[in-house]
Amino acid sequence: MTDVKELLLSRIRDVADYPQPGVMFKDITPLLADPAAFTALTDALAELTVRHGATKIVGLEARGFILGAPAAVRAGVGFIPVRKAGKLPGATLSQAYDLEYGSAEIEVHAEDLIAGDRVMVIDDVLATGGTAEASLRLIRRAGAEVAGVAVLMELGFLAGRERLESVLDGAPLESLILV
Repeated sequence: MTDVKELLLSRIRDVADYPQPGVMFKDITPLLADPAAFTALTDALAELTVRHGATKIVGLEARGFILGAPAAVRAGVGFIPVRKAGKLPGATLSQAYDLEYGSAEIEVHAEDLIAGDRVMVIDDVLATGGTAEASLRLIRRAGAEVAGVAVLMELGFLAGRERLESVLDGAPLESLILV
């Protein structure tokens, strides 16, 4: 896993002062453009999905779609997109959550998650944990079980892990890279 971590880290580009002065943005597009690195990432996420007994992957908009869909194919499980409110047609379940400045809402198709599903949540970055927390609540409200959360990168200084501890309810939180 150390070699995979080093490969992934070597393909993540730091962009200073984006989106605002003082922020060091972690750009994963070079990783996605590198077939070896993207394959290693996909394999690692698929392995976590299988190890934790997931039957479906939920990908969080939007980079969670990019990472979660190929991992679902590799793991042989279904893929469910969790979208920003108003983006899905038909019957949906929604979950509101607070942001640093304001609030947001995510949705999933009501019929995509059912009792008996074990769901792995996949995203690119765990920052403050707000979106991940809302997704866990949404999954449970749909009657499904949380198999775990897997992220490419965890920004430890933003304390997202601490925010999720009570909502994880014993499910694992796996970070391939801790920044």
